Amino acid sequence: MTKGKMRTRFAPSPTGFLHIGGARTALFNWLYTRRYAGTFILRIEDTDQVRSTEESTRAILDAMAWLGLNWDEGPYFQAERVNIHREMVQKLIDTGNAYYCTCAPEELEAKRKKALAEGRKPKYDGTCRDRGLPRSSGSVVRFRGPEVGVTVVHDLIKGNISFNNEELDDLIIERADGYPTYNFAVVVDDAQMGITHVIRGDDHVNNTPKQIQIYEALGYEVPLFGHVPMILGSDRARLSKRHGATSVMAYQEMGYLPEALVNYLVRLGWSHGDQEIFTMEELVREFSLEAVGKSAAVFNPEKLLWLNQHYIMAYPAERLVESVLPFWEKRGFDVSDRPFVAKAIADLRTRSKTLVEMAEGGVFYFQEEVAYDPEAAAKFLTPEYAGHLVAVAEGIPGLAEYTKDGLESFLRALAEERGTKLKWIAQTLRVALTGKTVSPGIDEVMVTLGKERVIGRIQKAVAWIGAAS
Repeated sequence: MTKGKMRTRFAPSPTGFLHIGGARTALFNWLYTRRYAGTFILRIEDTDQVRSTEESTRAILDAMAWLGLNWDEGPYFQAERVNIHREMVQKLIDTGNAYYCTCAPEELEAKRKKALAEGRKPKYDGTCRDRGLPRSSGSVVRFRGPEVGVTVVHDLIKGNISFNNEELDDLIIERADGYPTYNFAVVVDDAQMGITHVIRGDDHVNNTPKQIQIYEALGYEVPLFGHVPMILGSDRARLSKRHGATSVMAYQEMGYLPEALVNYLVRLGWSHGDQEIFTMEELVREFSLEAVGKSAAVFNPEKLLWLNQHYIMAYPAERLVESVLPFWEKRGFDVSDRPFVAKAIADLRTRSKTLVEMAEGGVFYFQEEVAYDPEAAAKFLTPEYAGHLVAVAEGIPGLAEYTKDGLESFLRALAEERGTKLKWIAQTLRVALTGKTVSPGIDEVMVTLGKERVIGRIQKAVAWIGAAS
């Protein structure tokens, strides 16, 4: 492939959110194009006037931006090109490659059922093919496909796929409302935008021979095709909502990092040796369609979670702060003290698989009044342990080294002095400071909260014990 010559596109329909399958298709296009320094085009296929919405368009653009899949041209909107599509329909009519059809939908449905009952393929029977009908109210336009011979799809992933023309339908290319159908509009747009490589899901394989015939009938150069196998759920059924979230932005809301999702999606059907974790630079350098598998990939949420935890650990501190902040802001916490937030995140990142888990685990850092877990309070916030808390609060002001190591030494010495085990002091202190029995290391928590907050929370816990006794 000559550098700079490749032109690919991602062309979603704005009838819903960007789902996982579509995102992987966009990613494969983007990586392949970037590898060969080509041009990546975004086109919104919005000719379905009933189902297309601006909200869905915005959701798709947001998801692409979040994943880091920037486009070089567009977004183009297919609905703005309808007049061009109509001109090309007329060209096919004028050259005898298309014709008007007035068969009623109920008539077609009856023929379809009859063909199925007789064991025949339910294709259009050509009733209007040679009648030379003019345009009329309710008429559609059908493509006149060749009835003999073979159309071969030279697939970059699946290899050559042959289709007998006699089994292919005279598909509708313009509906009665004057709008083009998908199979026609996509050909015209891809051809006129100079698309050289069409990389898409393999649910489009059966559309491809008809599209090739339309390219040829219009005198357009046929692009190269690559059909990516579908993504399945754990039960090997097509990925759907019953397997979990399928929308890209749902994963953002659940606290996944975009790098983790990109890394996971690219490995659904593509491999490079045994390597599991890739930077975007590595993906651009190594990605190839030759290494895309021919069989369907199975979506594994646990693998994605593992990758997300890896990226949380590897993320630069400043970027992780910016990523987590919205989750605390949604809860109404004041996160304006960025150095404090950064310290809290440093405590939490080693024990968090998602940003949501991190945000929930770190709520206590920002609470004015710590909410005690009832079971934890019943066990540790009792008169029996109140003396430990008082001793800690009294000893903190005189500490020369208020660090993780200094606090650990202080607490060990205090336990020995009070004739108890360190765990009883540490757990009582943990509940007093966090409200829970599980948190980052108590010495880390104390350093992050600082002397003033720690003493204040201990005093409130001691008062709570007194009131509850």
